[in-house]
Amino acid sequence: MASSAVLMLMWCMSVCLLLPSARAQATTFTSTVDGKEFATFSFPKFDKSLMLLPANLTFSSNASVTQDGLQITPDSGNKPEIFLVNQAGRVFFTAPFVVWESKSSSSSSNNTAASAAAADGKYIASFSTVFKVNLFRSNLNKTVKGEGLAFVVASSNAREPPVGSHGGFLGLTNASTDGKTTNGFVAVELDTVKQRYDIDDNHVGLDVNGVRSTRPLGNTTVDDGICFVWVQYNGTSRRMSVYIAKNETKPSAAVLNASLDLSTILLGKTAYFGFSASTGAATYQLNCVRMWNMTVERLHDGSAATTKKATLSGWKLGVAIAVSCGAAVAVGLFAALCVRKRRRRNGDEPSSAFNSAIDFRKIPGLPKEFDYMELRKGTNNFDEKMKLGQGGYGVVYRATVVGEDGRSTDVAVKQFSGANTKGKEDFLAELRIINCLRHRNLVKLVGWCRQNGRLLLVYDYMPNGSLDRHLFGDPDAAALDWKQRYNVVAGVASALNYLHHEYDQMVIHRDIKPSNIMLDSAFNARLGDFGLARALESDKTSYTDMAGVTGTLGYIAPECFHTGRATRESDVFGFGAVVLEIVCGRRVSCSDLPDGRSLLEWVWKLHGAAGGGGRILEAVDQRLDGEFDEVEAERLLLLGLACSQPNPGERPRTQAILQILTGAAPPPHVPPSKPAFMWPAMPVDDDDDSETPTSRSSMLMTSSSSSWTQNYQVSKEHEVAERDVGAV
Repeated sequence: MASSAVLMLMWCMSVCLLLPSARAQATTFTSTVDGKEFATFSFPKFDKSLMLLPANLTFSSNASVTQDGLQITPDSGNKPEIFLVNQAGRVFFTAPFVVWESKSSSSSSNNTAASAAAADGKYIASFSTVFKVNLFRSNLNKTVKGEGLAFVVASSNAREPPVGSHGGFLGLTNASTDGKTTNGFVAVELDTVKQRYDIDDNHVGLDVNGVRSTRPLGNTTVDDGICFVWVQYNGTSRRMSVYIAKNETKPSAAVLNASLDLSTILLGKTAYFGFSASTGAATYQLNCVRMWNMTVERLHDGSAATTKKATLSGWKLGVAIAVSCGAAVAVGLFAALCVRKRRRRNGDEPSSAFNSAIDFRKIPGLPKEFDYMELRKGTNNFDEKMKLGQGGYGVVYRATVVGEDGRSTDVAVKQFSGANTKGKEDFLAELRIINCLRHRNLVKLVGWCRQNGRLLLVYDYMPNGSLDRHLFGDPDAAALDWKQRYNVVAGVASALNYLHHEYDQMVIHRDIKPSNIMLDSAFNARLGDFGLARALESDKTSYTDMAGVTGTLGYIAPECFHTGRATRESDVFGFGAVVLEIVCGRRVSCSDLPDGRSLLEWVWKLHGAAGGGGRILEAVDQRLDGEFDEVEAERLLLLGLACSQPNPGERPRTQAILQILTGAAPPPHVPPSKPAFMWPAMPVDDDDDSETPTSRSSMLMTSSSSSWTQNYQVSKEHEVAERDVGAV
């Protein structure tokens, strides 16, 4: 037993010594030139593993790795006019660098730096970088570019760009913060759109705390395709130089050469290096970085700990690490025996089938991992007063946590029941699916936590709660006006089209209803509830739930009761029910209509009265007091009826729905009376699949079994949809 412990200790010590190189995801090394120490990192290409934690790079939610390149703004060939407009993204090297020192600190850590310190007593590090970019114009009009990409030296590596930083702000600032000294950044912009403050639509600029370049701009070849960019900063002379070329040969002449004192711009002595980019409303391009090499002079902050660490080298450093690791392991081995027993009681034993089957490192683009104590504190120990909603697999709480910018921010924390096997499966499935989805009308996942048997997902907080609160008379919720209602319908349709046709894999939601539609601060719709996900065999267009039909009565398509299958057409049926509820202000299961009719039957009867369509506007919510657009109202009511066709083959596809909503196509033809449900149903025409660039190799389905809404098995006792008080 003793010999085994010694071997374990020696193994752990060796792992500790090799850990930095084992975890490195970029080629990194240090060198000494003229008495100065330099750190270099190199990305000859980019692999998707960089998006896993821990990683050398930090990605914003809109940035990704595709085809060995950093896609700073979204990369999509599917409906780019929808998913590429008004976007902003960032990618930063995760580790910060000390970029300037005071004379007193530099004299204690770097004699060369001390001798080179300027008259103001500051020594600023030099650095140089070269990167290869592809600014590809993906819009239909190849002559229109937009908006641009920037190399950034920033005081903070805040993951998400500021709100409203799309368009000409290049993901750096917005209209209210542009130019403020509190921004603390310097950027070299490759601008491809002329704003009113730009000299042209093809230039390189030096941006200090804002996008209005404060230095002379040099005309160059910032155009469609590949180009190489060199950025050099001389800390001694305090000058920034930029070179650009179409090949790997660095030009002799700089396109930009300007004086720049980083110590007066940055908010501290450290800085982060990375990229930022944006697209506009009618101008968009793919902002891609294909290669990135960077060398930075290494400085220290002058603290005793840093100075002592700098004096350690070679075997001394190795021994120091080994001894530290050995002591830590000795304590850890003892603690592990105690923790293991507690984990067994909590259902979080690592050797369990659930935990051993999960490899979180293989989940692409995994967001921030929150510490459980932070979420516990943010919810006031999961106080009942912080509860937003409750369902079959957990509870949703409002929490206040520290955001990426260091400020307090509100989030919604969805706590799964860890002891429930189904809850564990739903947690992992939801984490895998919603984490990969990127759409402005989907609820955004910002983090997760799995600790001591507790499973939690963290989402953007939706201050206006769920749609049903505003439609069905909640006294604490504001009634929606007509414009807001129409925008909600358009937002949900856009999200559904993304899930069905635009995302890499088909996603079927299976429970489209008002309590699963959240409203942000501007009352924009955000579709939520992505509880269960299943990968299907290729060439399949539906998911079969062996446990029975899952969903909420009134939103489930009639064919599902015969097939047990969820399809895109069944999602459209649920969407149709939601459209009618939004226009009419009534639940699909309301009981106060004439002759005890359902909402669908009542609207269809009004449509067929007086020769067809003569009375359909009588269905509009009376609370609007006639303040609505009659043409739009009739369009939505006819669309709701068309989506509610009993025969799935007669329901419109989401692409057609979007055209109807924008007025690009006329309202659908709806028969004056509701057709009878026929089984077997007519086959659904899948011819449009050949025109859809979405991969059909595999498909995913999501079902509402998360804690926002109860996952009901169909029965009369669950006719009334559960009301969420709305987190996500």
